[in-house]
Amino acid sequence: MKRIIYAAIIVCCVWGGAAMAQEKIYVGSAACKECHEDEYEKFIRFSRKAHSYQSIKKMETRLTPEEFASCFECHTTGYGKSGGFVSEKETPGLMNAGCEVCHGPGSLHVDSQETEDIKVDLPVDDCLGCHNSDRVEVFDFKPLLFGGGH
Repeated sequence: MKRIIYAAIIVCCVWGGAAMAQEKIYVGSAACKECHEDEYEKFIRFSRKAHSYQSIKKMETRLTPEEFASCFECHTTGYGKSGGFVSEKETPGLMNAGCEVCHGPGSLHVDSQETEDIKVDLPVDDCLGCHNSDRVEVFDFKPLLFGGGH
């Protein structure tokens, strides 16, 4: 009987560990730099997203804590999602709207370097969660998107 219990525990641990290993986790834009150096450098240098947290940080004193936190959904990476931005201290690598905001959590892609482990095709509709008239009165992001987000 003990053998059956031990075997069941081992199977659960192995099966559960494999399932957890397949979960996509946010790793931060710096993890993309090694293989995508040109894209990363252009993103950091020219994209407002790469510095998006600073734009809300400037307004923090004029906002309630709840209002400030409501900005995290669009100005950080993965806020409110498993493994996403939590705070400046806990998850500093996810403080800005980085690569994974558009391409999805990158842990599997970083490990495998396979394109099927990251979102490559980025339809404009994916941008509408943050880039919409409810959030920003006058904002035309399409030229930036089609001109190259990075």
